[in-house]
Amino acid sequence: LVPGTPAPASLPTSRLCYSTNSESPLLQCVMTGDWINDLGSTMTIGTVNGKGLFTGSYLTAVTASNNEIKVSPLRGSLQRSNEKGQPSFGFTVNWSFSDSVTVFVGQCFVDGTGQEVLRTMWLLRSHVDDINDDWKATR
Repeated sequence: LVPGTPAPASLPTSRLCYSTNSESPLLQCVMTGDWINDLGSTMTIGTVNGKGLFTGSYLTAVTASNNEIKVSPLRGSLQRSNEKGQPSFGFTVNWSFSDSVTVFVGQCFVDGTGQEVLRTMWLLRSHVDDINDDWKATR
């Protein structure tokens, strides 16, 4: 996962996020639990309900904002009809410390060693004061 607000010149890229949940069954990706990405950001996903909806929190390790980083809420859903145990998902993080929102989409995989891995892409939308600045609001 790519957390928070990226550096202004960066583009969305696919990143890895690894589970710290040791209770997941082998060969089935369970999204509930704690996750950490390669930049040190952490995410906790609570219970996934019968409709595939979940909530949680995200603490980014990086930001382009000058504000103090704070834990931010997330809401999402996953594809429950995937019977192969590696669901696609999406979630939104409403950053508590800035006027921006990030949406993530991805898939939960189980690699050859049994490790759960999230592969994601993201878009960040920041507030701008004028429609003429719309071009620079999404990264």
